[in-house]
Amino acid sequence: MTHGPIRLTSAAHARLRPATEARITGGFWAARRHTNASVSIPQGPRKLESAGNLGNLRAAAGAADTDFTGDFPFQDSDVHKWLEAASWQLADTPDAELGGEVDRLIALLAAAQEPDGYLQTHYQVKHPGRRWQDLRWGHELYCAGHLIQAAVAHHRATGRTALLEVALRFAAHIEETFGPGRAVDAVCGHPEIETALVELYRETGERRWLDLAAYFVDLRGHGSLEPGFERGGERVTGGAYWQDEVPVRAARTVTGHAVRQLYLLAGAADLATETGEGELREALERLWSAMVSGKTYLTGGVGARYEGEAFGDAYELPPDRAYAETCAAIASVQFGWRMALLTGESRYSDLIERTLYNGFLSGVGLDGERWLYVNPLQVREGYEFRPGDQSARRTPWFRCACCPPNVMRLLASLPHYVASGDDTGLQVHQYASGRYAAGGGAVTVAGDYPWDGRIEITVDEAPAGPWTLALRIPPWAVTAGLDGVTVERPADGWLRLRRVWSPGERVELRLPLDVRVTGADPRVDAVRGTVALERGPLVYCLEQTDLPPGVSLDALALDPERVPVAEHRPGLLGGVTVLRARGRVRAAGGGAGWPYGAGAGEDAVDGPAGDPVELTAVPYHAWANRADGAMRVWLPRAGGGAG
Repeated sequence: MTHGPIRLTSAAHARLRPATEARITGGFWAARRHTNASVSIPQGPRKLESAGNLGNLRAAAGAADTDFTGDFPFQDSDVHKWLEAASWQLADTPDAELGGEVDRLIALLAAAQEPDGYLQTHYQVKHPGRRWQDLRWGHELYCAGHLIQAAVAHHRATGRTALLEVALRFAAHIEETFGPGRAVDAVCGHPEIETALVELYRETGERRWLDLAAYFVDLRGHGSLEPGFERGGERVTGGAYWQDEVPVRAARTVTGHAVRQLYLLAGAADLATETGEGELREALERLWSAMVSGKTYLTGGVGARYEGEAFGDAYELPPDRAYAETCAAIASVQFGWRMALLTGESRYSDLIERTLYNGFLSGVGLDGERWLYVNPLQVREGYEFRPGDQSARRTPWFRCACCPPNVMRLLASLPHYVASGDDTGLQVHQYASGRYAAGGGAVTVAGDYPWDGRIEITVDEAPAGPWTLALRIPPWAVTAGLDGVTVERPADGWLRLRRVWSPGERVELRLPLDVRVTGADPRVDAVRGTVALERGPLVYCLEQTDLPPGVSLDALALDPERVPVAEHRPGLLGGVTVLRARGRVRAAGGGAGWPYGAGAGEDAVDGPAGDPVELTAVPYHAWANRADGAMRVWLPRAGGGAG
């Protein structure tokens, strides 16, 4: 893969630039990407057909006399995201059959497009004459953004222009429609168009698309959308839901619908990168920090509330009510990577790693066919099954199928998020086995990370003079091993090795994969007094299916006197390292029939030793792949010994 979702212009004000060549060839991520390429992406057209998305396009093209199918006006966006995923997969591995499916869907989109460039089947088929009249929920610009991103991906992957021409016609229609003194002077309820327009500018060199992106970013927060409304019996008040209450540059924290917020910030980061505007960059750094300091789960997931799929207040992070939508994790990765390139700071890639291995990857089953829309950190015994998209059980597809093709496109383009370059050399952000070229050189990364902390980097190409190989040391690694010597983690997280390199030289990095027993800030009330288990970049959880018969997960506490031990099990869940720990069955609360009483909470967690139980914790991303049942990340900690 020589180009990914971000291709900066030569004038961009970025500290780092994406790799010029990136290929994942082995290890953990190669296995997950293989499932994505062989199972998830190929099933996309069948799913889109059965859900009615493709039938809507045929109806808009006049090839079928049918009504619009689907519950949402943005059904087309699922097609666009699948096309983007398939295009990045073609860039990675050419495939004639997949290429044929892509061509078929592109032809369908071209046939459905109106002569003036407009393309959204909900309004072409179901509500003709109502274009651009419901910017809050119509998602017309949102769909256009995903179409543009798919077109850019297809052009970069194949060099062909068929889909790009469709996207350019739609973009020209938007430019003619939106702006001061034009038919519409407002923003879309769901940001997405902003980042897409910046990338269209990068792809075509036409400044008009950057200016249009700036218009949408600048207008956001000035109340162009109605602040209060009824939708399906749900009352949402204030413009914060769709980030139209405070301008981006003045915002102090992330608010409202998590995916909308982060798509907007990704677009604003693209804009700041190309314009060099300091005020916008400062706002983005401030908002990212606000998100991380009090509105991000241990897994990297974001979005504490089912209501509005939204961020909550600072430290409002309930594990059992966590929404943590898969798309929000993807949006966080996209925003973070843009900030990593803009600033050169390792902290953004630290969060990307945490999110990729946990809050994102949990969204797709090991089989590549079943999905989670929401990603809670606890499922109670006797969980009341929620039918539909918000279930904490893996589902073959969704009514609102935004997450599956979104997962597909991130996995297909994942090599792009691993390495970067600058005038001094190459930076390795993520330790995915493969080959990466940037900053005038190329390296091969090898190892069995995250199961094993030994990572080997071979310099394949380097300039004749001094050249810097920079390795990101995660914040959980206070020290690391470099060619057998212990080194302190640098304050900025970058271990920079600058010297004259010869092709074939190798360095060995060892990251400590000790088991960590992690607590939360006491302001996170929902998990006060509990701990979580981590190892390397992985967060772990307990599942009911691993407990002895008759033992309830909700009644267990972790024994703090037994240090958990890591054990690799190649036959479990496709091959995972588990953590073996000991717990004990806690005493009940305040008595039969009434869960309250004097000292009940203390007795439940720190009371006399109960029966000891051997525990097996599995990586959080692998939960719900064997059986439905209780699960939890945050565990009460028992007092005293366990017998």
